[in-house]
Amino acid sequence: MRISKILNNNAAVVRDNLGQEKIVMGRGICFKKKTGEEIEGAVVDKVFSLSTADVSSKFQRLVQDMPMEHMVIGEEIIAEAKRQLGRELNDMVYISLIDHVHTSIMRFLDGVTVKNVLLWDIRRFYREEYRIGLWALKKIEKESGVQLPEDEAGFIALHLANAQMDQAVMHNMYEITRVMQEVSNIVKYFFRVDFDEENVYYYRFITHLKFFAKRLVEHSLYPESEDDDLWTVIKKKYPEAYRCVEKIGQFTEKKYHYQLSKEEQLYLSIHIERVVSKTRR
Repeated sequence: MRISKILNNNAAVVRDNLGQEKIVMGRGICFKKKTGEEIEGAVVDKVFSLSTADVSSKFQRLVQDMPMEHMVIGEEIIAEAKRQLGRELNDMVYISLIDHVHTSIMRFLDGVTVKNVLLWDIRRFYREEYRIGLWALKKIEKESGVQLPEDEAGFIALHLANAQMDQAVMHNMYEITRVMQEVSNIVKYFFRVDFDEENVYYYRFITHLKFFAKRLVEHSLYPESEDDDLWTVIKKKYPEAYRCVEKIGQFTEKKYHYQLSKEEQLYLSIHIERVVSKTRR
């Protein structure tokens, strides 16, 4: 691997034998090295091959200003998340999550902790991601000696949820989670039920709610169908669920200026009917 740019003593941008750009890390791998020289694969601990030039450029700037130990911790959390979730994550997670890990550790060492006001909802809505967040806290403590509060497990969970939704802007996940909380509460109080969070229908409801909230936050409407027959059938077949959806529509229009399309009403009615009927049994 030939060095095309030295980032610091422990990291460089290289070109492999096929001419592909990669970012490599290892203890002292660039010491007394110059651009154009070779780095042996045996001394490299981590290799990052990122999808776009923009992501790679941002990652390079991140590497330059961060201890290698924090980079390694962040990368290992991402690798564990991919393993446990069984799916790929947007490459932007290498920037957002690793930067968050670094910032959290440094902030804690300065005596500053941040309260996660959405922690209870994150536990409910992103259960897999939250478990990984708890695993990450143990990993951070083991590698750095810093025992971060449980709030940080929630923040890490949001970064992982964000990466699965192909969204790079962190504040969107806060808004999405808040909308999910609000709509879930409308359903809960309308039907006077407590959801069985272990039920597969609850999981499907929350999954639909996540993407509904994403569309609302981004003000992107669900594509309308010209065929109203199914909407009419669902409206008649599930009248209680549909009345609940009307309540949701009134709420979203008043607070977010977002009007539910017929398609949104249809699918929300179906998911609400299923989750409520299974909860009542």
